[in-house]
Amino acid sequence: MLKKVSTQKAPAAIGPYSQGIITGNLLFASGQIPIDPATGEIAGKDITEQARQAIQNVGEILAEAGTDYTKVVKTTCFLADMGDFAAFNEVYAEYFTERPARSCVAVKALPKDVLCEVEVIAEL
Repeated sequence: MLKKVSTQKAPAAIGPYSQGIITGNLLFASGQIPIDPATGEIAGKDITEQARQAIQNVGEILAEAGTDYTKVVKTTCFLADMGDFAAFNEVYAEYFTERPARSCVAVKALPKDVLCEVEVIAEL
């Protein structure tokens, strides 16, 4: 049975999807972009600020599901510019201390022209 995860502490879905879905003992969280859930605005102008907000949004979904960053088994990270890879990694390493499996790719564009998006799979 699938259970939807939703929290007002992360941005609401801007399309026909859920913030997260739990199946079995796993959470599949939708990609999070750097929207400040309090204002609905993009948080920050550079990759460091945007990465921090996107990852904090992920953290709120993790918390709502009853888990945390240490239980993340896989991340997928999307960057608008691979030139931001090193700066993104610095922020990423602060949160994902258990070093989950990861894919990181550059994409042509992201929603709302943000610089990054992060999605996770986590154990409950």
